[in-house]
Amino acid sequence: MTSPDRPQPVSLPLPQFGPPDEASGGGGGCGDGCGCGAEDADYGIDPLECGLDPDLAQLIADAGLDPVQVEDIAHMAIEEDLDQGVDITTIATVPEESRAVGDFTAREAGTVAGLRVAEAVLSVVCTDEFEVERHVEDGDRVAAGQKLLTVRTRTRDLLTAERSALNLLCRLSGIATATRAWADLLEGTRAQVRDTRKTTPGLRALEKYAVRCGGGANHRMSLSDAALVKDNHVVAAGGVAQAFKLVRAEFPDVPIEVEVDTLHQVREVLAAGADLILLDNFTPAQTAEAVAIVGGQAFLESSGRLTLETARAYAETGVNFLAVGALTHSSPILDIGLDLRAEA
Repeated sequence: MTSPDRPQPVSLPLPQFGPPDEASGGGGGCGDGCGCGAEDADYGIDPLECGLDPDLAQLIADAGLDPVQVEDIAHMAIEEDLDQGVDITTIATVPEESRAVGDFTAREAGTVAGLRVAEAVLSVVCTDEFEVERHVEDGDRVAAGQKLLTVRTRTRDLLTAERSALNLLCRLSGIATATRAWADLLEGTRAQVRDTRKTTPGLRALEKYAVRCGGGANHRMSLSDAALVKDNHVVAAGGVAQAFKLVRAEFPDVPIEVEVDTLHQVREVLAAGADLILLDNFTPAQTAEAVAIVGGQAFLESSGRLTLETARAYAETGVNFLAVGALTHSSPILDIGLDLRAEA
C-alpha cells in the first residue's frame, strides 16, 4: 500500500546539539563513539560525514533531516537505555555468535514515519554489518500485519537496539497517522493542517518531519526563523498593531504572524501589513467573516476549538491553515513490533 504523496525534501534550519567538546573529546555533532573526525570550523561538520552508512545518511538528508542530528538522537536513545552498562538479559540468554532476522511489523493500520531513524539506531548498536530489506517508505499507509523493515544481523545487537528503535518509530508513525486523519478530512479545500512548537525537547525536527509524512505542513521550526505575535506580546507592546510594527521595525525581513481574537483586530493588523493572521478561538461563522474582511491580502490560520469533527467546517471558510498542537503533543503511538526469527 503505497501513498502517492510522500514527503518531499525540504530545506529547514535544523539545530545541532553543539560543537565538539575538546575537553571531553566528544559531545555535539555525531555523538560519542562516532569517530568521524569532524573538525570545528563553523562546526566543520559535513552532514553526510558521520558514523552512519553514507547511503543511509543520504536517504536521511533527502528526507529533509540532518543525518548528524539523527545519529546524535540514536546515540542518546541507546546510551539512555544501557545507562553505561550492558544489556544483561540479552547477554545472558543469547549466544554471542547467534544471528537472526527481525521484521518490524505494523500491529495496526496507519501511516509510517521514522524508518530511516530506526535504521540509524541499529547502525550505532550493530557491531557487525547488518542488512536491511525495506518493504515500505515513510509516508506510506500500511495495514495491520504488514512488514515495514526486515533486518539481518547479530541477535544480541538486534535485541539491544529493539526498544530504542521502536520508541522512535512508533512515536513518529503515531504523529504521521494522526496528521493523515486531518489531511484526509481537509482534502478538496485549500486548507492545510499545520503543527506548532509544542514538541518533545530534542525531537522537534523528527516530529515535524513526521507531520510532513502525514500530509501536514510545518509552522516555524524555532523562535528565530519567523515571528508570531501572541497575546502576551500584545500586552507588553500596548496593542496588537503596535506589537506588529515593533517587530517589523526590528526585523524587517522576517515573516510575521499575528494572533488576534476579534474581528476588529483582524482589520487592525491587516491595515498594518501582517503577512499571516492567526484567528484564536474563532467560530466557523466568525472565521468566514475574517476571510471576507482579509480578501486574500494575508494568509489566515485557525487555532483553538479545532477537532476532527469541526475541521471541515473551518476549512470550508477559506482559511489557509489549521494549527493543531495535538499533532505533536498528544498523538498516540502507532503500534509496531519486532518479530524475531532464526536466520535461514
